[in-house]
Amino acid sequence: MSQSRTLSSSGLHRRNFLRDLSAGVAALALTRLPAQAKETDGQPMILGAGKHRYEWVRGWGKLPEGMQYGSTHGAVQVDSQGRIYVNTDTENAIIVFDAKGNLIKAMGKEWSGGTHGMQIRKEGKEEFIYLTNLARSEFAKIKLDGETVWSKGYPQQSNVYSKKEEFKPTGIAFAPNGDFYVTDGYGQNYIHHYNSSGEYVNSWGGKGTADGKFSTPHAIIIDTRSKTPTVLVTDRANHRLQWFDLGGKHLKTLPGDGDLLRLPATLHIRGTDLAVGDLAGRVTILDQEHRLITHLGDNIDPKKRATNKVPRDEWLDGQFIAPHGVCWDSEGNLYVEEWMAIGRVVKLKRLK
Repeated sequence: MSQSRTLSSSGLHRRNFLRDLSAGVAALALTRLPAQAKETDGQPMILGAGKHRYEWVRGWGKLPEGMQYGSTHGAVQVDSQGRIYVNTDTENAIIVFDAKGNLIKAMGKEWSGGTHGMQIRKEGKEEFIYLTNLARSEFAKIKLDGETVWSKGYPQQSNVYSKKEEFKPTGIAFAPNGDFYVTDGYGQNYIHHYNSSGEYVNSWGGKGTADGKFSTPHAIIIDTRSKTPTVLVTDRANHRLQWFDLGGKHLKTLPGDGDLLRLPATLHIRGTDLAVGDLAGRVTILDQEHRLITHLGDNIDPKKRATNKVPRDEWLDGQFIAPHGVCWDSEGNLYVEEWMAIGRVVKLKRLK
């Protein structure tokens, strides 16, 4: 990755980045126009710019009568068959849809009340869901039918915790070598590293604003867009992204200068592009050099960003409120789960 984007290390690099950012201003203007359109206009609502143009699919993911989402304070993932998995805080901890938004099943009663982060991973011929749970202070491996393979609690070897309740895991990600990383985003602000056998390796981070420190390391992903994979973390309350090598050494930081990042909460990579679900009311697409491609669904009302209390009658198609999970499917369609007390999941259909 280009070291010229390690913006925290030099004021010159910061100015260079702001220069590059100006290239995205036109795209930003384009995305704000449809975001203000009314739901009743009946016309397709198109967001984005360039190769990232999407139609906001109205009414996607409707549930059967008598069934409700409840709080959607989790992640969204897509399996190899194109099925979409979303989290809720109810006994339906994982709800599964087909690409058209039809309900396939709901499961995970034992993981209710705090299933927060997920990664679906193929191992041999089988796929598994790896999840984190706030209420249980645990992370786990489960089968696609919901059967638990194993679960683990807080890493006592880290010497970070005096009791399990201090561990509030929010994200999990696997490296190509099978090692995995768990973020304690709502607890002590550490990243915990395990090897492919599930054995504890090391931890890094802790509360702070310096490079390598965190304030809500909310989501984690392995960035494989360069020859050497790196660990990418959303440092949400510090309004930035941070990259590390697989052993935990800090490599670079991307701050939210110029309103690039508000409260980055979730990540997904497709090809060379990075989707950042920003809790403060939009989804941001960056290229491999971390330059802005476009903002999607930018909410123009600051009072309706990063909150789960906006009533349904004040929701607008084309505007996000609190993106908390994002994932592309194999066709480039983008799914967004929002942190909403009554639940909201949005499909953005990729336009060719």
